[in-house]
Amino acid sequence: MSARDHDLHEIREAVAKLCASFPMEYWRETDRERRYPAEFVRALTEAGWLSCLIPEEYGGAGLPLAAAAAVLEEIQRSGANGAACHAQMYTMGTVLRHCNDAQKKQYLPRIARGELRLQAFGVTEPSAGTDTSSIRTTAVRKGDRFVVNGQKVWTSRAEHSDLMLLLARTTPREKTGKKTEGMSIFIVDMKAALGRGLTIRPIRTMINHATTEIFIDNLEIPAENLVGEEGRGFRYVLDGMNAERILIGSECIGDARWFIARASAYATERKVFGRPIGQNQGVQFPIARAHMATQAASLMVERAAGLYDEGKPCGPEANMAKQLAAEASWQAGDMCLQTHGGFGFAEEYDVERKFRETRLYQIAPISTNLVLCYLAEHVLHLPRSY
Repeated sequence: MSARDHDLHEIREAVAKLCASFPMEYWRETDRERRYPAEFVRALTEAGWLSCLIPEEYGGAGLPLAAAAAVLEEIQRSGANGAACHAQMYTMGTVLRHCNDAQKKQYLPRIARGELRLQAFGVTEPSAGTDTSSIRTTAVRKGDRFVVNGQKVWTSRAEHSDLMLLLARTTPREKTGKKTEGMSIFIVDMKAALGRGLTIRPIRTMINHATTEIFIDNLEIPAENLVGEEGRGFRYVLDGMNAERILIGSECIGDARWFIARASAYATERKVFGRPIGQNQGVQFPIARAHMATQAASLMVERAAGLYDEGKPCGPEANMAKQLAAEASWQAGDMCLQTHGGFGFAEEYDVERKFRETRLYQIAPISTNLVLCYLAEHVLHLPRSY
């Protein structure tokens, strides 16, 4: 075992121990009540896991993305739901690479200490969807401030975040050479903005994801909150998106392993017609297939994280990691529900909750079709389809 593998093993053990203090009943209650798991997020924060990517000079652990992936995988593998806090990890790709020194000094130490949460990423809009270049939210420079107007949707955890990264157009699309130019990223102080141009409205969904829509009306943002260069926001967002897809992939691997472990245990214990149902090939083969798919997807997640940590291009690998892992977790979830039969629909077995939660990743943070379009055009060099 390499030193790196050894470090990740220790991380997994520590995270698993923390998660064990939050029993399944805790997650059933938060899901039933659509409540944000504040206690769990606080415990992760106090243990330093949510600041693991922040450099040591700012109070974090300075760990690589592979370590963050191990943290999130272990959270999901325990039966918990890391979606309540994963944004503070994947937004670090944008913050660490493109925020200036003053911004890093202002925010990162307080995030590392748990005084601030960076859990919101305002990108998607109702009319644009995943066509980010078509966003309509605008930011107009007026002296030492930008005045922002627009709307965002599916901005998860906005009600539970102190800071948000916001993407807005600073140059009209028709005045840019490329449709991906003219967009900029801003750091928004959520508490200061609420009631002063920012309105948050929760969206109730089939899973407890704390997602919202945001309305922005003449919101003033200090010019010093601009991240990097004006007009280059789309490129900056890509850093966050690649990290996000890798980390979501790791969460899916954790989900898949939870499903496989639960199905294997139930198939061994449950007896019908005088013998364990797992003795039947019709039950054991789907479990074995889900295991194979999970192991293969896990290798792609590891590959993508390795490239990201080396500072190498990883767009294709990040997209494939997310998609393969999402497919593996859904295959495992469907198998686990089928293995449990009617009991899989009972809340007390936790399968139905995880089944709903893992289904999301076929759609978000990027849909299956757009992953395939990306690979077809940029890897296989087929004609652009959109």
